[in-house]
Amino acid sequence: MSLAGSALDLRLKSVLMATDLSPTSVKPLHHALALARHYRAKLYVAHVVSPVPYLMAGTGALELACEGASQDLQQLQRDLLHDGSVNGLDHEFIIRRGRVWEELRAAIFEKQIDLVVVGTHGRRGFEKVLLGSVAEEVYRQADCPVLTVGPHSYREGRIEFTGETRTYVFATDFSEASLGALPHAVSFAGRTKARLIVVHVVPAAPIPQIPGCYSASEVASMREDARLACVRRLDQFVPRDQEVPVEIEFAVQFGIPSEKILQIALNRGADLIILGLCRPSLVSTVSHMPGATAYEVVCGAGCPVLTLRQ
Repeated sequence: MSLAGSALDLRLKSVLMATDLSPTSVKPLHHALALARHYRAKLYVAHVVSPVPYLMAGTGALELACEGASQDLQQLQRDLLHDGSVNGLDHEFIIRRGRVWEELRAAIFEKQIDLVVVGTHGRRGFEKVLLGSVAEEVYRQADCPVLTVGPHSYREGRIEFTGETRTYVFATDFSEASLGALPHAVSFAGRTKARLIVVHVVPAAPIPQIPGCYSASEVASMREDARLACVRRLDQFVPRDQEVPVEIEFAVQFGIPSEKILQIALNRGADLIILGLCRPSLVSTVSHMPGATAYEVVCGAGCPVLTLRQ
């Protein structure tokens, strides 16, 4: 689904859930099922067998792995039919072989996918440097919105919850990509009857305590001036011509961006975090770099994260 329109409508006709058939995939599967049912969209459940782990063992090992994965996917389909999860829902299960992101990208194109749902193991540090992140590769390169469900996210999809006001957190660093996604976040919040908290975090470096430099009150005053300036700037970018009124709150804080975004989302009981991302020129390298704000948010969030790529 293109973001070329004036609003993120999310009238989904197709949802693809990428699974590695591990327990980590249970949560994103629940969210994908809820979304597909809510929007009456066709659900695709896709698994890709990567040949990389079997290169040393030979083609026989790869064939056995593909056969095992096919059986596991068929069992998953039987389980979902048995418990009624896909009853009345148009669905298709897909198994492919090759590099995971390349095969998923082909499936997204072939099936004209409107939204991808993917889980993440939340790898950080040295483990992430070695293994990279399929989830990050997906949300940084996919041409459609991506809903990433991390290990700390709630289990069940809340798209059909009624009677309670949802809370979305939209985080921006004032980049072109994030500001370009803001109107879509506002529109989506309005259409799903959610309040929207627009967050900007100013990376704050420690202020040296030099005698005769700045007093604590002067530092506090400067930060307050900076905060108000950021709030005014945020307010300028919020679209005012929305068909559906949206309750919007601005939050400007100082510190490490990922930590503050997660803290605000936790304190306010956010149902969703929305991020606008640009496409890096070296995605394969970026996806192996620990500490990126977007990935830290995805890994640590207690709710799903919707990423909209420029």
